[in-house]
Amino acid sequence: MERRFTPDFIRELKPNEIFVFGSNLNGFHGGGAARVAMNKFGAEWGNGVGLQGQSYAIPTMQGGVETIQPYVDEFIAFAKQHMQLTFFVTRIGCGIAGFRDEDIAPLFVEAIDIENIILPKSFVDIIKG
Repeated sequence: MERRFTPDFIRELKPNEIFVFGSNLNGFHGGGAARVAMNKFGAEWGNGVGLQGQSYAIPTMQGGVETIQPYVDEFIAFAKQHMQLTFFVTRIGCGIAGFRDEDIAPLFVEAIDIENIILPKSFVDIIKG
């Protein structure tokens, strides 16, 4: 299988594709990928976690990297249970939340070989080292 990467800009999705974005726990999707998720892919204002329309929210604004890991683990478990869907993970936490790819990519080590989870190239390069 040839590895796919999340495109830098996602403007449309097929019916079985999901846009995975960094959110805040309150679900105030006012900027960055969260705003795109709300405006284009069904993210719900006031919902900061999980599947919403064709988007999936992973909270990244509540503290350090260690506070993000449980939500990433929950996402990976969800994706494994929904192999009919393809999840395009954006560079969550690397915009408004202020983390670096080097901070966030290791959270996705368990996702690296899951076929329906597509990661940004920067994350894969860090994980594969």
